[in-house]
Amino acid sequence: MAKTASAPNPRQSPTKLTAAAAKSAAGDSGSRPKKRRSANDYWRHAREPFPCLLFLLPLLALYELGVYWLGGAHSDLLRNGADYWMRQWLSSLGRGVDFALPVLVVGVLLVWHWAGNFSWKIRTETFVGMSAESLLFAFSLVVLGQLQDVAFRYYGISSPLLVINHGAASRLVSYVGAGIYEEVLFRLGLLPVCYVAFRVMRLDQQAAIILAIIASSLTFSWAHYVGPGSDTFSLFTFAFRTLAGLFFAVLFRVRGFGITVGTHATYDVLVGILLSARY
Repeated sequence: MAKTASAPNPRQSPTKLTAAAAKSAAGDSGSRPKKRRSANDYWRHAREPFPCLLFLLPLLALYELGVYWLGGAHSDLLRNGADYWMRQWLSSLGRGVDFALPVLVVGVLLVWHWAGNFSWKIRTETFVGMSAESLLFAFSLVVLGQLQDVAFRYYGISSPLLVINHGAASRLVSYVGAGIYEEVLFRLGLLPVCYVAFRVMRLDQQAAIILAIIASSLTFSWAHYVGPGSDTFSLFTFAFRTLAGLFFAVLFRVRGFGITVGTHATYDVLVGILLSARY
């Protein structure tokens, strides 16, 4: 049988009653478990568009300002293919303003965040975790490249390295730009378009996702051999870039746009500058 709460003593003074009530309330609040921030909060928050935007803003500023600082009147020579193509497309629409593309990227992420009804609250530790993940995944991609190199050598297939002759500062700016705008074009843009196209073809959701990842990854690899100043085709580089495209596409779906950009830029800097060559 439950114990019946005893009624307050009518002779007890109001002061004592107030003190007893306060003590009881304090005891009740102290007994309640404090709400702890779940680890799931980070995994979810790091994928949301606004934290992704804030995470890539320093990279975006470094690239855009670096291109103009180092390139001067010939800044287009430092731009990667994805950046150059998208600027040309915007120019053809009558929007040839120099900063139209970065403004468009920022606007898309803000609208996405607003439309998704995500929280605007920012947590500093989220960016620390995103940086750590980007570094971890970049090293993982380096390992994948080395494994492919071993496999190709085993079967007697050459694995040429593309050595970039620009200075370290120019390479740094170029690689950061590749990390941003290749992900904007192929993961943020092309991947959803492919998914919608396959769904329109009445494929089920899982098949559409898989085919969209494969199609966007093959296009990502093929794009490196298109246009003036493009790379010379080789089976090794095409295979690795397809593998990297698959890696980035899965990462985009699982960990979000910000970490994918961070991983791509970090990988290019690690391999392109610290190792003085990149695939």
